[in-house]
Amino acid sequence: MIIPKLHYISQGNSSKEHLENIQKACTSGIELVQLCLKNVSEKKFLKLAKEAREITSHFQTRLIIKDHYKIAKEVKADGLHLGKIDSYPTIRKDLYTWQIIGGTANTLQDCKTLIGKEVDYIGLEHFRSTTTNDDLSLGLNGYTAITEALKTKTPIIGIGGITTEDVADILETGVSGIAVSEEITQNFNTIRIFNQLLNASSTEEQRHTFK
Repeated sequence: MIIPKLHYISQGNSSKEHLENIQKACTSGIELVQLCLKNVSEKKFLKLAKEAREITSHFQTRLIIKDHYKIAKEVKADGLHLGKIDSYPTIRKDLYTWQIIGGTANTLQDCKTLIGKEVDYIGLEHFRSTTTNDDLSLGLNGYTAITEALKTKTPIIGIGGITTEDVADILETGVSGIAVSEEITQNFNTIRIFNQLLNASSTEEQRHTFK
């Protein structure tokens, strides 16, 4: 499966808001949604995942489930995104063969570990610090250093406070795409702008042409 260049990480103060925002993102042309809801029971997450699957299926949008691998399989989501590196070998066996697995990385070593686990894509965070994370930001220099050190074909998706103004510079670092939450939730029309910026990247074409 080709990994889309733009991911929307669901956001909201309630389950209802998450679903409403997923609906808006799909209506606005998002290709991939990651259902990310913290501090809820597995039963509630399953109900939400089923409803999210209905919405995304209607729009032929891919759905990725954060962390809950059993739910990802039950609702036949397109894939799973995990934060815990040590879970990969066993979870792969528990999913359908066609489901993709992405993993979170904060460092070069994290990325190397994930590549060793044969993940389908890496979510590299954080590009910049946000209100929801206190971690040090990697920035453009961090992204460039990691992609140059890795020289991997595994897609790397940038995460963390990314805006439309960052896209051109981020693509120049060698990162494949971006995952966005706040900027899209505030204005779903930015999906169209993000898509234009990501698809119109001459940088990536040059990188592949002149290797």
